[in-house]
Amino acid sequence: MPEIDACALDDIDEEDLLRFDHGERTYAIYRMEGEEVFCTDGLCTHEQVHLEDGLVMDYIVECPRHNGRFDIRTGEALGAPVCVNLGTYPARVESGRVFVELP
Repeated sequence: MPEIDACALDDIDEEDLLRFDHGERTYAIYRMEGEEVFCTDGLCTHEQVHLEDGLVMDYIVECPRHNGRFDIRTGEALGAPVCVNLGTYPARVESGRVFVELP
């Protein structure tokens, strides 16, 4: 998978996410404490709602529409109404920039 320079680390507040569109797809890049970052698909698997306005807390993102919850580390769907996991992608920080490996 190619590695993409997605954004500056400072573009994302701690315990928050940033929408990242690349090609035909939408992703979500999350920043936890310090330089810990994660990347998942950007649309909820329940009704294809953008996660960009979702709440991020303790490695969980909550969809803004129906409160479906996912573990941002694994993409695991954590209960109704979501039952399909999010795709996850490797992410890292280098020199203040966030890089993600996307298909």
